[in-house]
Amino acid sequence: MMDATKYRPGYFPAPGDNYDWVRKDHIEKAPIWCSVDMRDGNQSLIIPMNMAEKLEFFKMLVKVGFKEIEVGFPASSETEFDFLRTLIDQHMIPDDVTVQCLTQCREHIIRKTFEACKGAPSAIIHFYNSVSVAQREQVFKMDKAEIKQIAVDGAKLVKQLASEYEGNFRFEYSPESFTGAEPEYSLEVCNAVLDVLEPGPDNNVIINLPVTVEMSMPHVYASQIEYICKNIKYREHVTISTHPHNDRGTGVADTELAILAGAQRIEGTLFGNGERTGNVDIITLALNMYSHGIDPHLDFSDIPALARIYEKCTRMKVYDRAPYAGSLVFAAFSGSHQDAIAKGMTWRSEHGNHRWDCPYIPIDPTDIGRTYDADVIRVNSQSGKGGIGYLLEQTYDYSLPAKMREHLSYCCKDISDKEHRELKVSDVLAIFRSLYFREGPVFLTGRKYAHPDEGGLVLTAQATWGDRVETVTAEGNGPLNASTNLLKKFTGRDFNLTVYTEHSMMGADSASIAAAYIGIEDEKGRTYWGAGTNTDIMKASLEALMSAVNNMVLDE
Repeated sequence: MMDATKYRPGYFPAPGDNYDWVRKDHIEKAPIWCSVDMRDGNQSLIIPMNMAEKLEFFKMLVKVGFKEIEVGFPASSETEFDFLRTLIDQHMIPDDVTVQCLTQCREHIIRKTFEACKGAPSAIIHFYNSVSVAQREQVFKMDKAEIKQIAVDGAKLVKQLASEYEGNFRFEYSPESFTGAEPEYSLEVCNAVLDVLEPGPDNNVIINLPVTVEMSMPHVYASQIEYICKNIKYREHVTISTHPHNDRGTGVADTELAILAGAQRIEGTLFGNGERTGNVDIITLALNMYSHGIDPHLDFSDIPALARIYEKCTRMKVYDRAPYAGSLVFAAFSGSHQDAIAKGMTWRSEHGNHRWDCPYIPIDPTDIGRTYDADVIRVNSQSGKGGIGYLLEQTYDYSLPAKMREHLSYCCKDISDKEHRELKVSDVLAIFRSLYFREGPVFLTGRKYAHPDEGGLVLTAQATWGDRVETVTAEGNGPLNASTNLLKKFTGRDFNLTVYTEHSMMGADSASIAAAYIGIEDEKGRTYWGAGTNTDIMKASLEALMSAVNNMVLDE
């Protein structure tokens, strides 16, 4: 039995109610990004990454463009320590990349961290202690002054050791569980730490305000961030950072509002991996900005490749509906969605539009390594004629008449429904060819044309239908009309040619190929379709006519 009475809000709103972030509606520039995949993400894996996996993952993060990477908690295990030493000793850290290491405000852990970082070309020593009410009361059993002293003592030690060890060090302090502490108290602790570290023009210090556990709606967090930004000491030389988790499922919203409120730096992971429900997903954040015309300065042009490395190294799975990265996030199965997308893409092509505003698709899938045929329009029993026709045209250059597209769509949907499966574009092509490129049972061979004095055209051909073989003659105003009249005469079926379209196929190997589509209507008003391709447009048209007629006689 669920009992809501046991819960109460565990957060503390920021003082006052006049905050500037509420009047902003967009992010103006990308923040500083720090990947914590190799620390926060790694420690939350069932099987943490081994050395080889860590090295592969680190190289991937560098390639994406991260300039700050939290590589681990080196005092926590031999693997973590050895990994950092490998990066330093083998000179694997690019000149423009800073590695970051996490440490609790405990002397032996801080000293072990400096041992691991010794000789680093550029390293951030990230030290923290928890300041939340729950942890003060239940875990540490200390008052506010005692908790603040832990932070101050940690600051003194990292400052001392930075002067004793070889390396280029910066400092980051996190009041852990910031969201469960009084903002005024968090400010007091952060200012006490800064007084020790003495930020200045050559000593920028990071104050990281983590959403260790989501406790409030995102706007509450934004106001807490802005309160700290407006009241922190040494503001000019302090970078305000945020490290959101996703317990309430609003980590992205927390982060975006935090940026509006003044946060300059984001710690997160690829695909949102992390403790419990995970860290904020940097891919989502970056591509949200990208969709608004902001360059995130991270290269996500091949997300499928990133996902493969991520899944291999972490043994995690990228969810099919994960924003931007999931295999189905651009997929349109609905007929109305497919139709709108197809028309939007056609409109964009016809107008040469650079600006992306295609219905239902917030960014161009090709920008992040996806394709229209495999990732956007997907065919199942819910699909529509517009999407199926678009797939054929874009992938194989067949541009079907509207009613023929409709007939094909019903056939494809029926197959998908009966077989309970999605159809690939190659399946659609196979169905299209099997339906409209009929060979038999009626055949015409040995066509001979004559031009009588009174004009027109006389066609003589050998017609075959099963065991029946006849030489038949018919007249018409051209080869297609004469063939229509001959087939009517031979089959004994009365029908009219009601739809005829043709076009050249512009594929790489088919510049001289023509495609023709024909619809015929019998005496009962039923329409039958045929298609043909040939280097000669008339031969392609005659093939389409024969296919349509064969569909008619087969139906009877």
